[in-house]
Amino acid sequence: MGRVDGIDRQARQVILETGRRLDYDWLILATGVRHTYFGHDDWEGHAPGLKKISDAIAIHHKVLKAFEDAENAMTMAERQRLFTFCVVGGGPTGVELAGAIAELAHKALARDFRSIDPISTRVLLIEAGPRILPSFPLELSGAAERQLASLDVEVLTGKAVTAFGADGIEVAGRGPVATATVLWAAGAMASPAARWLGAFADRAGRVQVTDAAGLSVPGVAPAAKQMGRYAGQTICVALAGRPRPRPFRYRDWGNLATIGRKTAVADFGRLRLKGLSAWLAWSLAHVFFLIGFRNRAIVLLDWTMSYFTFSRGARLISD
Repeated sequence: MGRVDGIDRQARQVILETGRRLDYDWLILATGVRHTYFGHDDWEGHAPGLKKISDAIAIHHKVLKAFEDAENAMTMAERQRLFTFCVVGGGPTGVELAGAIAELAHKALARDFRSIDPISTRVLLIEAGPRILPSFPLELSGAAERQLASLDVEVLTGKAVTAFGADGIEVAGRGPVATATVLWAAGAMASPAARWLGAFADRAGRVQVTDAAGLSVPGVAPAAKQMGRYAGQTICVALAGRPRPRPFRYRDWGNLATIGRKTAVADFGRLRLKGLSAWLAWSLAHVFFLIGFRNRAIVLLDWTMSYFTFSRGARLISD
């Protein structure tokens, strides 16, 4: 393990932050993405994002802790502030976060407290663009918004967060929103790989490659999997002395976004699904792409139990 601080292309070495240098014959950069706060890096401390397992654990802690603090709140105003959850960004991650928090409050935590009623939780999904799920067809964006409304999620489109304060956020055209929990799903940018390489990068920090894919490739997991497979095949044929494979072409097999229990949207080109059918497609796809039969069986069993018990076992709060 090590944290990369730079790359010496002439010497073919990777430079770690400790100063150690690692020689390489072939180098694959698969460093993924990080959150972008559009020039407001100080917002990161107020609004964590979801990109890594550690992010998921931190968000899980932050959400559950808000309910615990609400149970002990001394005033109704403070309790309402703790009961208000804001998700910034209406892409698949933001939609899933908003739906998950709403279901957690209305189902899993509904009978866990004495002084508060989690059903009164307020969840806001804030999107600066004209609609949520902009990469999906218009009809599926509308279906997703209706499904979120059925979970009592307030969807604010055409609204951007302009400031963070001690007690909440400022939303353009809406004014201040008192909240203790803001989650960020509004954007991503590439790792510092372009700086390491001294290479040209676009506004999102993505390196322009010589073996271009012809069209822009989305920053999603299916694209990364196809790129990884192509990179591995390219090295294998080169080591074997065989001709290089044809230039990389991304195959888009469709987009899926889950919203909540039995609610999702799926875009497979001409085939567009919403509701239960889309949720089943999303579930099967995620189980199918897990590695190994044992992992698939465990996840399938865990999801089945969660479906019937409303995830009543998930109560860990780690500090």
